[in-house]
Amino acid sequence: MPVLSVSGLHAGYGGKPVLQGVDLAIRPGEIVAVIGRNGVGKTTLMRALIGLLPAMQGEIRLSGNPLDTLPVHRRARAGIGYVPQGRDVFGRLSVEENLRVAESLCVGRRPDLQRAYDTFPILHERRRQRAGTLSGGQQQMLAIARVLIGQPSLLLLDEPSEGIQPSIVQDISRIMVALNRKTGIPIMLVEQNLDMIRAMAQRCAVMDKGRITADLSAQDLQDRSIMRRHLAV
Repeated sequence: MPVLSVSGLHAGYGGKPVLQGVDLAIRPGEIVAVIGRNGVGKTTLMRALIGLLPAMQGEIRLSGNPLDTLPVHRRARAGIGYVPQGRDVFGRLSVEENLRVAESLCVGRRPDLQRAYDTFPILHERRRQRAGTLSGGQQQMLAIARVLIGQPSLLLLDEPSEGIQPSIVQDISRIMVALNRKTGIPIMLVEQNLDMIRAMAQRCAVMDKGRITADLSAQDLQDRSIMRRHLAV
């Protein structure tokens, strides 16, 4: 059974659909990148999955259980861990206070603060530092760590490389692959950075005009002509 199953999903803004019937499945243990040109609906898909946008039509299931009518907090409790574009850490709070806030919100799931520190040791070193003074890469690590505290069954990452220097992108990619291999948590990421996609993804779902139009293997990712055709890079 897929961990995430999406069928015929329509969603959008102001009554105008951006997603035009998305079909997608994420299997246990997979890392899947959703790729495509700007404006094709990738972030809209993420927001619809977590419940920030209501579905106009279609079905979303997590481990076979329907999520379509559940609000955001219920989807999080069901096991979806969502790291939004832009990170949204609490800048005035320390690293540890950010993590404690996440810990306090874990209702129905056993919080695991140590997992966050084990995954990103730099956060333990800087646990008393204000989150707003961290580098962009360290803030991204903190945003991911907050989600990991709730022990999600699926991790959604929206543009995790945005505003981060290349060396830290490599570090985060390596850490996420190691976490996936160790725990089996499936990861779905929306991303434009080809280096991160190639480092992490086992396959890619290509979006165009609000639909999934192609499924690329890890081998396809190494073919620049294929990637240029789908991403115009």
